[in-house]
Parts: sequence; structure tokens; C-alpha cells
Amino acid sequence: MGEMNTADLLVRCLENEGVRYVFGLPGEENLHVLEAIKHSSIQFITTRHEQGAAFMADVYGRLTGKPGVCLSTLGPGATNLMTGVADANLDRAPLVAITGQVGTDRMHIESHQYLDLVAMFAPVTKWNAQIVRPTNTPEIVRKAFKIAQAEKPGAVHIDLPENIAAMPAPGRPLRIDGQEKTYASFQSIEKAAEAISKAENPFILVGNGAIRCDASEALTEFATKLNIPVANTFMGKGVIRYTHPLALWSVGLQQRDYISCGFDRADLVICVGYDLIEYSPKKWNPTGDIAIVHIGMTPAEIDSSYIPVAEVVGDISDTLREILRRADRTGKPEPYALELREDIRNDYLQYAKDDGFPVKPQKLIYDLRQVMGPEDIVISDVGAHKMWIARHYHCERPNTCIISNGFAAMGIAIPGAIAAKLVHPDRKVVAVTGDGGFMMNNQELETALRVGTPFVTIIFNDGGYGLIEWKQQNHFGESAFIKFTNPDFVKFAESMGLKGYRVESCADLIPILKDALSQDIPTVIDCPIDYSENLRFTQRVGDLTCAI
Repeated sequence: MGEMNTADLLVRCLENEGVRYVFGLPGEENLHVLEAIKHSSIQFITTRHEQGAAFMADVYGRLTGKPGVCLSTLGPGATNLMTGVADANLDRAPLVAITGQVGTDRMHIESHQYLDLVAMFAPVTKWNAQIVRPTNTPEIVRKAFKIAQAEKPGAVHIDLPENIAAMPAPGRPLRIDGQEKTYASFQSIEKAAEAISKAENPFILVGNGAIRCDASEALTEFATKLNIPVANTFMGKGVIRYTHPLALWSVGLQQRDYISCGFDRADLVICVGYDLIEYSPKKWNPTGDIAIVHIGMTPAEIDSSYIPVAEVVGDISDTLREILRRADRTGKPEPYALELREDIRNDYLQYAKDDGFPVKPQKLIYDLRQVMGPEDIVISDVGAHKMWIARHYHCERPNTCIISNGFAAMGIAIPGAIAAKLVHPDRKVVAVTGDGGFMMNNQELETALRVGTPFVTIIFNDGGYGLIEWKQQNHFGESAFIKFTNPDFVKFAESMGLKGYRVESCADLIPILKDALSQDIPTVIDCPIDYSENLRFTQRVGDLTCAI
């Protein structure tokens, strides 16, 4: 190799950060970066759309805790990348986006495909910068990775003009500094323990922060020993096993549900790793009357419905164990919320033998749970099916059901499943998507086949934008502009060299799922879905009364 240029130095810095994959598309303005990756230990995964590349990096970051890296060229490549970058930022997934750019010698004039990408990415990233001096590259890359991973994690962006990429760049990567744990003050721990000891009807709300901080074991011990029921946000699934007698499963549906009765009666909600972006406190504490204990790695966000009586900021596992040592709930009655568990569980189990067709969403998700192991991974797209997965797909382990609920971008499931299979090639991976979301990034199934990531895609097929129809019916009693037609999904799969299945009765579900999961190529299952269940659910929870 000749003299090292900025692109070479950039890629050496990526290697230094432990980057294994870069997801992206080649372009004229990132030629030097691509050439440098070609001569590195990093595997470049060529995607079919930049949005798919960003979603892959997004889910990779969420599953590993290390930044996923995506690459695009300038202009339309960068604008395509932006949705996935925004998703990672609001879902708190560490991600580093790298864009090509016109040379610095033509930024001052009208120039083909030129956009100010640093300005454009600023609202959807934690930090971003343009490399304008080759020797600054190691500092910029190290800072990008450090900021991306720091709580709350998120997206950062590096912009590399093509003339800078080609310039000689003496230098070497910076040493990676370890991030030490920070611990909460004893004063805040004592205050939280006192509030928890006094509470008559306490309730734990656990979010994605507890997964990021690996606090599952500590949270389970804390809840069990203090006998406090636990509900999770969509993104907090699996922190406590769904089979645990204190697990009340998921909150976050925009309608009231059984779990709402628990909030109604709670005199203290202990929020652990909870992010307001996942489920607004105005939904469960509209008047601000419920006392809150905030336990997290960062201070509480400001919200009139979220003003904690105790705020404990530090390593979550350590915090929970220290509070547990000081809290005393001896002689306290069973919290009211525990009475809800049987209602919630019965509601789930009633679909086990349902044989209606088209298939009810609850039944499809119930059967999917039966064929998936404790460590297997479901990636949910966004749409009506996401609400049903959030409510009915329950987890034994953290990060085994990936739901985008910060930015909630359609089209994430298939690219996300590719990333999940790269991270965990030994686990079964299923992408669950509506027909709307499927048609947004189904081109990445070709990427999956080429890269060798076999997973199953299940399409909830209702011929429309089901979630929007649900909302329209609730608001106006009628719907508009939500219907469309679909291709033959089985033929579509076969045309790409995949295996396709069509569900024609409820009895087909488990045999098809098992066969699809046994394949060594990606598979697609087309399942007609009965979304009349959406409005039935709304009616049922609308009639829900809580025992006083």
C-alpha cells in the first residue's frame, strides 16, 4: 500500500473501535472509503437502499450495545439514510453514520447533489461533524463512538468530503478509554427506599434503559423480594420473565387496558430505565398525582406528569440492590395490581385454540410464541401488528423482541432481521411486518439471501394501512385512503430465490412456521389477518371498569 490517506485512516480508526460490519451503498463520493474497507478486516454489506443500511446499523447497535455503522454517498444517498439514523437516535441505539460529500473546493457555489449534511443531520443525531483536516480524523472518530455509546445512546454523523478523503493523512487511531460505572448517592438511595417502604400500592414500570444496562437479574430480585408487580414498556420486554408471577406484561397502548387499572390505584410508580419517549407519562399520570421514584443512568426528563419524589441516578443494578438493602415492606398487603395478572393472562390464553380465518392477530402471535425459543428474536415492524405484538408477544429474555417505539419507523423489520441474524447466527429470527411495511424495504430480502442470513418474514396481510384505519374508525367511525392491492407474496418470494408460504387455515400456522424456520434461506409467510379484532379490542377496553 502507498501513502495513507484520510479514508485509510478513518477505516483504521473504525477497526480500532472493533467495527465488524459497515452497511451501505457505494457511490462516487465515498470511493476512497470503500477502497480502504476493501483492504481492512471490516465486512462491507452492500444493501439495496440506504434506509435499509441505517436500519441494519440501528438494530445491530441495539442488540450489541456497540455502534452499528452505515455509509452512504452524498445528496440522495444521505437523505435516504436519514430515516434510519433518526430511528436509532430516538430508540437510543448507538449508531455511526458516515456520508460522502462534495469537495471543500466547491461547497461555496451551487454544486451538483450538494446539501449541507452537517446541518441536515443535526436534529436527528447527538453530535455530528465534517472532517476538514485529515489529521483530525482520529479525534472525530473516537468522539463519535464515545458519544454514540454514552447514555442515552444514539446516532452520530461524520461527513467526509471527497477531496479530504484522498489527502495524505499521517496519524493513528486513539486509545479507547473505558467508561467506568457511576453510582448513585446514598442520600438519593435512602430517599427512594423510604418512599418504597411507605407505599401501599407500588408498581414498577421498566423500560429499555434497564436492558441497555443489563439490569434484568437485579430488577427481578428487587421485585421478587419486595413483592412489587412489574409492567414493561414496548421496548422493555424480557427484563423480567413473562412467566414470573409478578410480571404484568406490557404497557404503552394508546387505549386503556387491564394494566391501566394498576396505574389508577398505584400510590407509587417506580420507573426503572424508563424513557418518556417510549410511553408518555401524561398517558398514565395525567394529573401528576401519582408519586414517582426515578431510577436510571441519567436524570429524569422534565414533564409536568413526571416529577419524581426521589431521583436515583447511577448504575441501575447497583441502585436496585442498594435500595433493596434499605427498603422494608414487611406486613404490607398484596399490591392491588397483582389481582390484574389473572385477567391479563386469561385474555392472552383465550386465543390458544381459536381457529377463525382469516387469522386473528392474537392467535398468530400466540402460535409464534410457541415455536420460538427463549433466546430467539422477533423484530417487529410498525403498524397495527406492532400493537398486537406489544400486547401479546411475551419474552423470557431481554432484547428478544425488538420494537421501534421512539421514532417508530415503518420498514425496519426486514433490515433489522438481517442485523439480528449477523449478531446471533445461532438463533431463530422472525421479522413480523404488515403488508404496508413489507413493501417499504422488501428489497433487502435480496441482501439477506446474498449475505447468508436466513430468517422468516411473516406478513400480516389485510390489504391496507391497518393501524391508520383503526385510528380513523375510532375518531370518525369511517376510514379513507388506506386501502391498496398487493402482489402475490409467495411468487414474489420465489422470484427472489426465497421460499414462500401462504396460510390458508389456522391449522396451517404452526406447521408452516416450523418448516419456514428450518430453511437455510430466507422465507416469507403470507398470512391473511382479521383486523376486525382492532375495533373489538377498542370496544372491550372502552367498557373496562376497574374494581375499586
